[in-house]
Amino acid sequence: MEVPLRWSQALIPTLKEVPQDAEIPSHRLLLRAGMIRKVAAGLYTFLPLGRRALLKVERIVREEMDRAGALEILMPALQPVHLWHESGRYEAMREVMFGFKDRRGGDLVLGPTHEEVVTTLAAGEIRSYRDLPRNLYQIQTKFRDEIRPRFGLMRSREFIMKDAYSFDADDEGAKASYEAMYEAYRRIFRRCGLDTRAVEADSGAMGGSSSHEFMVLADAGEDGLVECAACGYAANLEAARSRPAAAPAFEGADAAPEEVPTPGARTIEEVSAFLQAPPAQFVKSLVHVTADGPVLVLAAGDRDVHDVKLGHALGADARLADDDTVCEVAGVSAGFVGPVGLARPTRIVADEKLRGGRGLITGANREDAHLRNLDLARDVPDLEFADLTAARTGDHCPECGEALTERRGIEVGHVFRLGTKYSEALGATFLDAEGQTRPAIMGCYGIGVTRTLQAVVEQSHDKDGILWPVSVAPYEVSVLVLNRAHDPSRETAEAIVAGLEAAGVEVLYDDRDDRPGSKFKDADLVGIPVRIAVGERSLAAGEVELKLRRGGEVTRVPVERAVAAVGEQLEALRAELT
Repeated sequence: MEVPLRWSQALIPTLKEVPQDAEIPSHRLLLRAGMIRKVAAGLYTFLPLGRRALLKVERIVREEMDRAGALEILMPALQPVHLWHESGRYEAMREVMFGFKDRRGGDLVLGPTHEEVVTTLAAGEIRSYRDLPRNLYQIQTKFRDEIRPRFGLMRSREFIMKDAYSFDADDEGAKASYEAMYEAYRRIFRRCGLDTRAVEADSGAMGGSSSHEFMVLADAGEDGLVECAACGYAANLEAARSRPAAAPAFEGADAAPEEVPTPGARTIEEVSAFLQAPPAQFVKSLVHVTADGPVLVLAAGDRDVHDVKLGHALGADARLADDDTVCEVAGVSAGFVGPVGLARPTRIVADEKLRGGRGLITGANREDAHLRNLDLARDVPDLEFADLTAARTGDHCPECGEALTERRGIEVGHVFRLGTKYSEALGATFLDAEGQTRPAIMGCYGIGVTRTLQAVVEQSHDKDGILWPVSVAPYEVSVLVLNRAHDPSRETAEAIVAGLEAAGVEVLYDDRDDRPGSKFKDADLVGIPVRIAVGERSLAAGEVELKLRRGGEVTRVPVERAVAAVGEQLEALRAELT
């Protein structure tokens, strides 16, 4: 049985003013409601109410991980750097890692993730196919030296994460492990009261064959995604596919290429205005540099090349070329580059959405000149095509062909099929039934626990404060005595608190000697799901006020029915989440 918390004895420093450095609603509300306090950029202290809510999220995560058959462990935050060299990930991750030397001169990092450590553990403990499958997880603090920490807990330098790692003997088992975690994530976020989308995602520095992100739809989300209302296809912008539309054909599609003067007009906007042609008719020609040499990258004038997609298409990291390299490739400065008549033979890769394009306009590889009536198939015979630009609203769904819609979201979870990338590098092998040595097939599954907490607030708030789902609310019920000096009110409130305590309900009791208006405002700001207010006027009629925070519905119930009425409301709120 949990002892109710008296507000007069608690640390709940609510704020009337909006903190200046809080950019999005959830960050502002967590600060104003006295849930967190900033220590430095990307570093936060959890105050009592915030800590209770965080523990509720952790409990849900732990229960669903255990239910799915994962085994909880705890790995050290400190990791030896040599593990990252052995896995081959050090160069890709070193800029976000906090590193230092110990007193013996050994190189250590604070773990941004734990694939290397857990794979080393598996290498020492898994011997036979009989030891598989295994799924190990932890809930632990991670550290990443973000370039720009922002949005409170959304992008911080120290955060709590649940990371799980599966080890299987074959592809069929690995697929089953992935699907079990996928379903566990759906249950976790539903129980937290979140509306999420599972979207196709890029695996990035984690590696592996495929992955899905779980995104919370929110206008303040840092990540972009597209979804199809017709068939349910969804993907983040780094991985989103779209079905090509009809080949773009503009005026002059059947004419021969013609050079036109465009003095001083370099950008798409400038040339578009000068030639009175829409940006979609233009072909951007951007020189990039890879380890194998320069590449000319083409995209429609109204679209931007996506760096991740470009890297996948080229099979290598690529960066924009400097002015000297642009002149070496095209014989002209940036702004007038095009795929026809380059100064030197160069690989040319175009966005798939340009395939079949005719009547296009591009740079003429001469200063102050562009080329119109471009037919890519006719005029650029050695052209390669790849998916280079992000999908957007109006593009066609790759699954059913209907229109896609672009949304904003917050990534709260990510599941990866890793394959054998880490097990081969770090020696996590086993003997199969025929006695052959084989690498374990791995998956990894992360949930940002602190980020999930803030995502709940971002998706569940109104103009007055937080709307906590009952599953993660710091307390289930708040009881307000509106006039502490009025003995009958105080005695009634404390009797209701005692009754709720006996019924196993978590209670925040506002017993402060403060104005009723301040108590009501704080109650709305903090966002406890159910509120009981005991005041002289309602008590004179033998009643108390019951309010649901979400929806704001206020009803009067008889004093003797108050505890039962709260129980009924809580049962209904819990049912909504299951």
